[in-house]
Amino acid sequence: MERQLTKAEEQLMQVLWNLEEASVKDIIEKLPEPKPAYNTVSTIIRILETKKFVSHKAKGRGYVYLPLVNKTAYSNQSINKLVDGYFGGSFKSMVSFFVNKNDIDLKELETILETINPKKTKK
Repeated sequence: MERQLTKAEEQLMQVLWNLEEASVKDIIEKLPEPKPAYNTVSTIIRILETKKFVSHKAKGRGYVYLPLVNKTAYSNQSINKLVDGYFGGSFKSMVSFFVNKNDIDLKELETILETINPKKTKK
C-alpha cells in the first residue's frame, strides 16, 4: 500500500475509522465547525472509493461507507515514509530529533521507553 491521503481525505478517514461505517451525513456530524458542504464530503468520499480506501453498501435510499484500509496499516506506512524521507530511514535519528526539539524531560523519556519495551526498563 503506497497510497497517500490528502489532509481532507485523512480527516474523513479518521472519522470513518472511528465510526467503522457511516453515511455522508454521519461523517459531517463528526467534523469540526465550520462544517463542509454535503457535496464536498460526498465528492471526497467518492475519491476515497476510487483510491480503494473506502467501499459502500446500500442502506435505505442512500449509502453507508466502510473503510477498506486498516488505520494501523496506514499509520505504519505514513510513519515509515516520514522516517525514510526526513531521517534517512533511522528511527534513532527521528527519536533523537523529537527529544532535542521538544525539550522532553527525563521522566517523559523514561515513560516512553517503558511503553516501548516494558520488560527491559523494569528492574
